Amino acid sequence: MPSVPSLRARTARTSALVVLALLLTALGASPAAAHNTLRSTDPADASTVPSAPAQVTLTFDQPAMALGTQVVVTGPDGAVVSEGAVQLVDASVVQPLVAELPAGTYTVDWRVTSADGHPLSGAFAFTAAEAVGAAEPTPAEPTADAPADVPASSDDPADAPADDPADDPADETSVTAVPISAPADTGPAPWVWALLGAGALAVVVAGAAALVVARRRADAADAADAAGQGGADTGDPDGTGNPTASA
Repeated sequence: MPSVPSLRARTARTSALVVLALLLTALGASPAAAHNTLRSTDPADASTVPSAPAQVTLTFDQPAMALGTQVVVTGPDGAVVSEGAVQLVDASVVQPLVAELPAGTYTVDWRVTSADGHPLSGAFAFTAAEAVGAAEPTPAEPTADAPADVPASSDDPADAPADDPADDPADETSVTAVPISAPADTGPAPWVWALLGAGALAVVVAGAAALVVARRRADAADAADAAGQGGADTGDPDGTGNPTASA
């Protein structure tokens, strides 16, 4: 039977070998499981380009997956100018932009999915010195040779429009509308208030009378109880005032 120290030494060596094997496995698998890394962008971050580009390109060290990959480009006025889905070309992600782009600073927010399924995201910005796309048409100014559209005037009184008698305010009868005011709400009649006051007074008087009667009954009951106790103390059990002679 092996001794306890030798068993402990064998267990320690086994644990060390397991840890070493795990470390070697992790080191060998780390290059293959490395995440995608952004190498460059076109336009470059914080750069100024002569005019707004037709697309934005992000180049990584590994090809990205189409699932979950998205690039959103926002223009100087806060409007989204990215148009359509991203295009994956080798290790690059290309996002087309709209045709009309103003001058100013653009912000690019991107998110890609690495080949191992790990998501990667970031943002950068660039500035366009000039706008691209169709410009608003400017209205043509009238030339000096073109005759102005002036309505022709006629000095012939016969061509003047006749006055319409219906347009003469003197022929119209003015009618003044007098507003009819509704009678003011004066509330209940005086006799209603008098009736309510009399009823309230009757209730108060009846309550006071009932209180007096109850008080008198209570006083009479107290007096009767006191008289009964006095007769018992003097040897008069019936309370007639004639004490009963003791045998």
